[in-house]
Amino acid sequence: MNPLKNDRFLRALLKEPVDLTPVWMMRQAGRYLPEYRATRARAGSFMELCRSPELACEVTLQPLERFPLDAAILFSDILTVPDAMGLGLYFAQGEGPRFERPVQSEADIDRLPIPDPESELGYVMDAVRLIRRELQGRVPLIGFSGSPWTLATYMVEGGSSKEYARVKGMLYDRPDLMHRLLDKTAQAVTAYLNAQIAAGAQAVQIFDTWGGILTPRDYREFSLRYMARIIEGLTREAEGRRVPVILFTKGGGAWLEDMAETGADALGLDWTIDIGEARRRVGDKVALQGNMDPCVLYASPERIQREVADILAAYGRGSGHVFNLGHGIHPGVDPEHAAAFIDAVHQLSRPYHRD
Repeated sequence: MNPLKNDRFLRALLKEPVDLTPVWMMRQAGRYLPEYRATRARAGSFMELCRSPELACEVTLQPLERFPLDAAILFSDILTVPDAMGLGLYFAQGEGPRFERPVQSEADIDRLPIPDPESELGYVMDAVRLIRRELQGRVPLIGFSGSPWTLATYMVEGGSSKEYARVKGMLYDRPDLMHRLLDKTAQAVTAYLNAQIAAGAQAVQIFDTWGGILTPRDYREFSLRYMARIIEGLTREAEGRRVPVILFTKGGGAWLEDMAETGADALGLDWTIDIGEARRRVGDKVALQGNMDPCVLYASPERIQREVADILAAYGRGSGHVFNLGHGIHPGVDPEHAAAFIDAVHQLSRPYHRD
């Protein structure tokens, strides 16, 4: 593997000194880019794009050709794992992801296999290896997975949901079944992330998109507990350096102290919490990633700069901050506004890293 030319992202996650605050964007390879839309049209469908290592590599690298980002993130989808468990993932026009065979009974849970990442999910591992080769050490590559609770939400609901009636019904009425489902999903995610690391991912992020819909008690029991188990089972060193783990719960600002105890190296923050307050609460325990509201990117470049300046000031001096949006970039954002955001982070953060 090529030596890293720019490792400030990995260094910041480990709270090591950096020359400026590193930045990347969740969903940075996505529909806001015309070149992504062209590749997606060529692929024929979203899942064909995910399942082609060559096309997944192409779209992973597209934002790096436009912007001086400090990390690349594997182009894939969090629902590849339940798809590999036999649930039949498809994307309905205007409805988002759906499963042909949602998990609705004890027998459904018992039938779920733990997928072999190099066979059932081999197309993802092939994409990781190809992306690492094509990056040539330019920046680190981030691998990722959905959290067990988030994956279980889709698996039980059969797709997206507004009320979470089925999954919360199972949680409250049959917690034993929910724990069995989460246990299997956690095993699958651990194997999946370790396979990504073996294939070349240099950091990994666990996306807990739906953890924030739970009560504090249920978050700890049904989401955080299983993410901590995954982190405990992950490969933490590869290619002679630590593989940092980022834990991101959308809507999780109330539980930062508990999240910091999981063994994660960094916590992702959405925009509903002040990053300075978050830093005071977790101290030096973990690095922080975030957390500009993605909708700021609809504003003028001058307003974007002011928001970046405010977040940098709120975090304060020193390392341990990876700048990001509080969730994924929206499809309607002008790429020039994304460029203004990334440039502002790099330009305005330098004084925070001088002795």
